[in-house]
Amino acid sequence: MIGLIATKEGMTRIFHESGESIPVSVLKVDTNFVSQIKNCENDGYSAIQLSSQDKKEKNTSKSFKGHFSKNDLSIKNKVHEFRISEEKLAEIEIGKEFSVDTFEEGQYVDISGVSKGKGFAGTVKRWNFATQDATHGNSLAHRKPGSIGQCQTPGRVWKGKKMSGHMGNVNKTIQNLKIIKIDGENKLILVKGSIPGPSGSTILIKPAIKK
Repeated sequence: MIGLIATKEGMTRIFHESGESIPVSVLKVDTNFVSQIKNCENDGYSAIQLSSQDKKEKNTSKSFKGHFSKNDLSIKNKVHEFRISEEKLAEIEIGKEFSVDTFEEGQYVDISGVSKGKGFAGTVKRWNFATQDATHGNSLAHRKPGSIGQCQTPGRVWKGKKMSGHMGNVNKTIQNLKIIKIDGENKLILVKGSIPGPSGSTILIKPAIKK
């Protein structure tokens, strides 16, 4: 299952022939190169490593430089591994290029990225808790969660209890998003709906596994 490394450019809208306004996320796909091939015999599984987005040599570690130089490839900033079958692996070689034509309009995809970090958040924002009374004797606990468990039995807070804490900045995958348009000239993919992360962040596009 070959995917692509892309960059989220932002959101806009396009209009369907029927006049419907469709919100879309704009994804920029720089050419992806195969920088490593793994097979069952040597690695225990079959996969390819794709790399994208140029990186300055002065900002690159020796090990990263060596990884690309041994295959005579230019240094890239982003790398990611995609599992594929042994049959498809036979058709791929180091340096092969993948671009927006890997996918087609109307296809459904799964998109992964790192969500926006929100810092330390309370239960109202983090878990959509209802607030307590604004008045009627309540003067200090308007946004407090309330009880977090029983007394002496069990005498502790259950694991997984929804409480205040760090929100966002985690890997998220949105499934079954439809590709509305592919702009090969500008290397853009327009996907219906929103995707995780801020503009400029790196995301991964894969064929939908549930379609």
